[in-house]
Amino acid sequence: MATVSPELMTKYEAVIGLEVHVQLKTNTKLFCGCSIRFGDEPNENTCPICLGMPGVLPVLNKKALEYAVKLGHALNCPIAELSKFDRKQYFYPDLPKGYQISQYDRPVCQEGYLELSNGKKVRIERAHLEEDAGKLVHSGADGLAGSDYSLVDLNRAGTPLLEVVSMPDIRSSDEAQEYVSQLRSIVRYLDVCDGNLEEGSMRCDANVSIRPRGQEELGTKAEIKNMNSLKAMKRAIDVEIERQIGVVEGGNKVVQESRLWNEATGKTISMRSKEEAHDYRYFPDPDLRPLAIDAAWVKELKDSLPELPSQRYEKLTQTFGLPEYDAGVLVEFKELGDFFMVASETVDNYKGLSNWLMGDIAGYLNANKKLLEDTKLTPEHLAQFVKMIDDGALSSAQAKKLLPDLLESGEAPETLAKAKGMAQISDDGALKEILQKILDENPDNVAAYRGGKDKLFGFFVGQAMKATQGNANPQKLNELLKELLQG
Repeated sequence: MATVSPELMTKYEAVIGLEVHVQLKTNTKLFCGCSIRFGDEPNENTCPICLGMPGVLPVLNKKALEYAVKLGHALNCPIAELSKFDRKQYFYPDLPKGYQISQYDRPVCQEGYLELSNGKKVRIERAHLEEDAGKLVHSGADGLAGSDYSLVDLNRAGTPLLEVVSMPDIRSSDEAQEYVSQLRSIVRYLDVCDGNLEEGSMRCDANVSIRPRGQEELGTKAEIKNMNSLKAMKRAIDVEIERQIGVVEGGNKVVQESRLWNEATGKTISMRSKEEAHDYRYFPDPDLRPLAIDAAWVKELKDSLPELPSQRYEKLTQTFGLPEYDAGVLVEFKELGDFFMVASETVDNYKGLSNWLMGDIAGYLNANKKLLEDTKLTPEHLAQFVKMIDDGALSSAQAKKLLPDLLESGEAPETLAKAKGMAQISDDGALKEILQKILDENPDNVAAYRGGKDKLFGFFVGQAMKATQGNANPQKLNELLKELLQG
């Protein structure tokens, strides 16, 4: 594919809609009692219902519906009073029934929106419940091409999904990336999905088209699949936009199709022609009655929603006065943010608290491949730790040395500091006594300093730090030393 010039890129506008499949964090499948546990032996978690045996009757998982309603509320969607399930007909080896139970014209959630940081509201057309298909394991090659045969694992068949479908309101890969990032944060805060794109518990397809700037009519879209990270999605969308501009500028027409993103080559590859809704021959599932959703229950779920990412961000910037960067990190990494919120109840230095969490503590966790919950640090101990630094009981150098023990021992910071002889000396009388002794033992250097050799100041500081084993308060030490040398 020839590279498209920047001038041509600005001639066209991208139009992007996203379909995000959110795997709901239930214990069992959408219509049966089989486990959705990951990593079990192939076809271990199956039963006649998810295998599509004749005569079986599906029963809706109430927890999946609860999670769908909660996410709908968080996405500003009205919740349907009456919803229903439909059969989506298509044939593939990992779809044992020959159809997928999904929702067509009466989804649980409709017409919501998600607001981006630039104030733009990306409309959400619908969010509907559906069951996942199984998985094909290709043998003899990396992927389908070149494989000798394929094996079917139906452990995943029937896993509950909520498909969140946006309107084509997104105009760039940056907006698409932020949209999915925000959606991932929301599902994590609600605890309805772990949000791991890399492991497939959130999967995103992008419908991408182009049109000349100023044109209202939509162009022909291509659906991009197989993007397993935010970085891959952004890159795939950019590449597809450039590909379509090249096709149009070359005098050809964009074909409506599904394309696979190939991370290794950095290209999208044609997969199959893109189906329309009528191609699936939807009809109401006769085994599942229409779903009347109780309004009081819906309100109860709405009232029980936890703090959402946008609310936390506003609190961190407005109430706690943190910079936007700090707030963004503490919102994105919920574990750190939760820790901050508890620790902030007993310490006033919010910036110092965020600095330790995002800096040395995050660095320790990354280096040791741990989560904060894997350590023995408590929010209360972290608050005490920050307060000791602010009060001068610990120097920054001492605090950095003490931190690993604080994370691993579970001991209070004051107890650890005393055990390691790290209590910082801030008492004026004690420091003056130590400094005076050093000056008395070095009269020649004192005379030289007073004669203009200012560099000797560092010599006296070094001697004092040696005498206090590095535990002197540096600021007080410098102030008192200057006072004594001038006397």
